[in-house]
Amino acid sequence: MKFNYKLHRLCGASYGTPSATGSNQLASTSKGSNIVFTRDGNSVLSPVANRVQVLDLLQHSCRTLPVEARSNIRRIALSPDDRLLIIVDVNYHAMLINYHRGVVLHRFKFKKPVRVMSFSPNGAKFAVSFGKLVQVWHTPGIRREFAPMILHRKYSGLVGDVTTLDWSSDSTVLLAGGKDCQARVWTVDTVRDYQPWTLVGHKKPLIGVHFESRDKTLAERDQFFGGTGNTGSTLTGKLIARCYTVSQDGVICTRECRKQDEDVGDEVDEVTGLESLGNSAVDFFSGGKSGTASDLPVECGVDQAHDLVNCRWGTTSRHYFSANSSTQDVVSTSYSAEHSLLVVGFSTGLFGLYELPSMSNIHTLSLSHSTIGTVSINPSAEWLAFGCPKTQQLLIWEWRSETYILKQSGHAYGMRCLAYSPDGIVVATGGEDGTIKLWNSQSGFCYVTMPKTHTAACTAVEFANPTVVLSSSLDGTVRAHDLHRYRNFKTYTSDIPCQFISMAVDKSGEVVCAGSAEPFRICVWSVQTGKLTDVLSGHMGPVSGLAFHPVRGTLASSSWDGTCKVWDLYKSDSTPETFENSNDVVCVAFRPDGNQICSGTIRGLLRFWDVDDGSLVCEIDGQKDIKGGRKMNDRTTSDNNASSRYFTSITYSADGTCLLAGGNSKYVCIYEISQQILLKKFQISFNRSLDGVLDELNSKNLGDGGPVDDEHDSADEGNDLAPHLPGAKRADDGTRKSRVEVLTTQVAFSPTGREWSTVSGEGLHVYSLDDDLIFDPMALTEAVTPGAVQANLRKRKYGMALLMSLHLNKYALVKSVIEDTPYDSIATVVRSIGQEHVGNLIQFISKAMEDSPHIEYYLQWCLELLQTHGLLMERHRGKYLRAFRALFRVVQSRYVDLKSICDDNKYSLDFLESQAKLLFTQETQT
Repeated sequence: MKFNYKLHRLCGASYGTPSATGSNQLASTSKGSNIVFTRDGNSVLSPVANRVQVLDLLQHSCRTLPVEARSNIRRIALSPDDRLLIIVDVNYHAMLINYHRGVVLHRFKFKKPVRVMSFSPNGAKFAVSFGKLVQVWHTPGIRREFAPMILHRKYSGLVGDVTTLDWSSDSTVLLAGGKDCQARVWTVDTVRDYQPWTLVGHKKPLIGVHFESRDKTLAERDQFFGGTGNTGSTLTGKLIARCYTVSQDGVICTRECRKQDEDVGDEVDEVTGLESLGNSAVDFFSGGKSGTASDLPVECGVDQAHDLVNCRWGTTSRHYFSANSSTQDVVSTSYSAEHSLLVVGFSTGLFGLYELPSMSNIHTLSLSHSTIGTVSINPSAEWLAFGCPKTQQLLIWEWRSETYILKQSGHAYGMRCLAYSPDGIVVATGGEDGTIKLWNSQSGFCYVTMPKTHTAACTAVEFANPTVVLSSSLDGTVRAHDLHRYRNFKTYTSDIPCQFISMAVDKSGEVVCAGSAEPFRICVWSVQTGKLTDVLSGHMGPVSGLAFHPVRGTLASSSWDGTCKVWDLYKSDSTPETFENSNDVVCVAFRPDGNQICSGTIRGLLRFWDVDDGSLVCEIDGQKDIKGGRKMNDRTTSDNNASSRYFTSITYSADGTCLLAGGNSKYVCIYEISQQILLKKFQISFNRSLDGVLDELNSKNLGDGGPVDDEHDSADEGNDLAPHLPGAKRADDGTRKSRVEVLTTQVAFSPTGREWSTVSGEGLHVYSLDDDLIFDPMALTEAVTPGAVQANLRKRKYGMALLMSLHLNKYALVKSVIEDTPYDSIATVVRSIGQEHVGNLIQFISKAMEDSPHIEYYLQWCLELLQTHGLLMERHRGKYLRAFRALFRVVQSRYVDLKSICDDNKYSLDFLESQAKLLFTQETQT
């Protein structure tokens, strides 16, 4: 059995900070991070807790970058060429990441909160907010360096903290807005005679500042006024630049920078002399280059920073998004300078799409009942991305067709249980909100949310068959859901009110059992009729776990009374067999062959029992394996507090040799049963925003009254939209929060054995075998030529010849190699093909078989491909589905043709046979 599992995706949280799973814990009131599109606009980067999800909108797949921040992510920024990704968490720790490879290049820390961060359009620099200042840094290289972070300059002038910033299109001018309701315009490099301008006129903090593209500004001026007069606004002079500032109260101001006519003649002289030396000295670390791009349009041979010298800024227009700004605040904005489109997100869940500078409203739509924390627009201005931190919703909207490209959200208060479908493709999860969601384990997306029927939290979900999902809840019901019509078609209830905390379904899908917390009994129903057929009594505590025998109709149950019982459901007068444990039993599981039972107690002890004779086979003490992690309110260290660490969920591997166990700990362990050893353990999360991640707490955070929470998320960020209570001097809405504890509530192996999943406070963690590192023994070098392919064929090296031809990717060459391969060597050649070439080989075979007379020969190729690589194609169904469909279509068409020919031949033979018999009869008679 292989153990190179790694986290491939995190389901259940597409954006924001996931909710807690415990009923006594509240979700973190994080304001959420920003969403970023890649350069091609086909992928979205969405922060989830301390990880980054990459959602491919074309392939409809999701993956999680193999990096973790120290705490919840506050801001991310992607370079214009998609090479570098910068992540900053709520505690100001930052990481520089190679985006394509997912490798951390450098770690550093800012001294103050980072509320906004942006790369320059040319990618040479990036700017971050630094309290009331703005820092501009040189963009590091893609390789590892000892000190890659080089500070270019700090910019001051704002009285309040910086909340938003933007670059000019040529990367020479920087515009920032803050909580002081002002905006400031700086030049990135030193420009002689330039004085930074402060733009005022707002009454609320600025939410967005945006530069108009310089191309559009110059084109508008030259087209309508020949570049010499004014543009019809209240300001006179030559139009140089235009920007927009948006405040929280829904006011957008259009600002224009103009140069008076008498100053035009001195434009060229302003950039001569010492200025060129000054710029080169400033940009020494960037290779002597200025921050401008040479291919951008400029006027009089200078950039936009020099155009602003001796110019005046002024407000030309003012517009209002909402007439009632007291109930609807602007929370987020995004602007496409190339297409002049502005997207605005409001606190009421509305968003608006406007065309600037005319402020024409294109769309206004209500997406959610909660605040739209962030908005983003892709480079082609076709798709809009929205994130709602409170509900962890991520929405991608195509505004032209008015359709959703993607709409994902997790459970309202966290996940609690999971179950794999028999084929391992679908994962069903139950949440604290009582809803059932279905996830595609290959893509990581939720494709169905069942209509909410439970009125309390779900405690267990199971697949009765591939089309029926059963769920138990604390509301005292077990419900059956149809996966064809996506509805609840049967409800199973007890004769007396109770709360079900465990459930099991037999392998035939005919019987379902549920264990209750009070009274201590097990209810048995018929799945088809829905009738309560039996009630099993005998436990003296809550029934914490149930498991059916894989073959026989026996049921194993575990209880807090310290016993495990095995019941025979088809013998009414039989007495259950009891397995005594020294502590409360919280979980139980059957081995796949049904000859062994494993039980887990609150002391972290795993006991293995023989089913036939009831003897104890072995014990594994896992308390020391899962100990670790000190909570903020713990008065003892993690080493002395191991009593609360135990397994709450266990499951066997498909071969029955290993056991996967998870519970009240940050670790999930895999044990080898026969040798009673720990093979591997996985730490679910390293997020320090969760409780119980650190083994040792910093002594400076321990006060007289206990630990002091050093979470900067609420203290430094502040909630600008928090309501003021009457008579209160501070903004306090009365809500309280506690940290989410890191633990796992359930673990499960996939039926294929290629992956396993666990449910935690962050969502559904899917761990798969590491198939990313694919070894290709042959590279496309000068030695790989058609002549070399023919030479290998003459030497009877058919496998090597096929690999070379697949590298060259020429149909005629591949077809000749396939048809020259002997019939007896097909199996050996197919086994020599790696998974990186399987898809191409299937495509070539389907194309060659379409008009080939060698049907049996190509059918042998198809058979060997399915026998050798069938499991691979099933596991990566989305990757090979197109090629498999093409092959299936060709095989089916050849089957139809061959069947018609065979039928014609059969009819002809029957006719000839009848004619021969007739002639023979006539000759006999004569």
